[in-house]
Amino acid sequence: MSTLIIAEHDNASLKAATLNSVAAAQAIGGDIDILVAGSDCQAVAKQAAQIAGIARVRVADNAAYANALAENVAPLIVEIAGDYSHILGTATTTAKNILPRAAALLDVQSISDISAVISDDTFERPVYAGSMIATVQSSDAIKVITVRGTAFDAAASDGGSASIEAIDSAHDAGNSSFVGEEVAASDRPELTAAKTVVSGGRALGSEEQFSMIYHLADHMGAAVGASRAAVDAGYAPNDMQVGQTGKIVAPDLYMAIGISGAIQHLAGMKDSKVIVAINKDEEAPIFSVADYGLVADLFVALPELEAAL
Repeated sequence: MSTLIIAEHDNASLKAATLNSVAAAQAIGGDIDILVAGSDCQAVAKQAAQIAGIARVRVADNAAYANALAENVAPLIVEIAGDYSHILGTATTTAKNILPRAAALLDVQSISDISAVISDDTFERPVYAGSMIATVQSSDAIKVITVRGTAFDAAASDGGSASIEAIDSAHDAGNSSFVGEEVAASDRPELTAAKTVVSGGRALGSEEQFSMIYHLADHMGAAVGASRAAVDAGYAPNDMQVGQTGKIVAPDLYMAIGISGAIQHLAGMKDSKVIVAINKDEEAPIFSVADYGLVADLFVALPELEAAL
């Protein structure tokens, strides 16, 4: 039994999300390899080789893999899949794009967003916006799985000494191309990796007033999140959305400001270790999951909190 993990990276450094998949692979058992597919990505391979418990790092360094296009990476995975019983990737937008395509090419059923490993063929995954947990058993020879990062503690990023092996073949399907990207520059922590998250909802009332959330987050060294209602209203950009159709977070502290707590939002943050809610509606669903709740007008409470900080 052996597992292949698809590395998450930007061709310069390994993303922390990869370590969550390593932890899931360790729970499954057996040998663990990491696939680094990219361009000029040798530095990433060296980082991956230092992860504790990794047997081998397989590197496909080619321009075809520079931007992790699913049409190119999926055939690469299929090419080497025969060596493995499990193929894992953390459930980021990248892995959720690549792995179902690889599963289809392998003619197996992909298993998405697992939150626990029961055995090497049985897993738990949340359904119905996290209100229920399904237990899924697979009889496929190769199990293709995405891992909910917040459900697994990151594996140790050092202490390993894996061998590095080059893969010479390149796959360029030619039916898609990378056009460009807009990277949001921010001094704040990355939302899904932050230990503290301050999120604002529709109750902020406007994009200008949403700046109160930024000010509070800066005082706390926190990342900024938003409810879907706030994003749809244009108060915050899409990449800040927390919830079932946004990002899944599980920080040490999550502050929900002016967020009612619809089930779709709770699905994205209810695993946070400590949840603090401020809402003037004492019947708001957010209070059902909050460890600390303050029934107050946020426009009064936030300036007082910021002054105290």
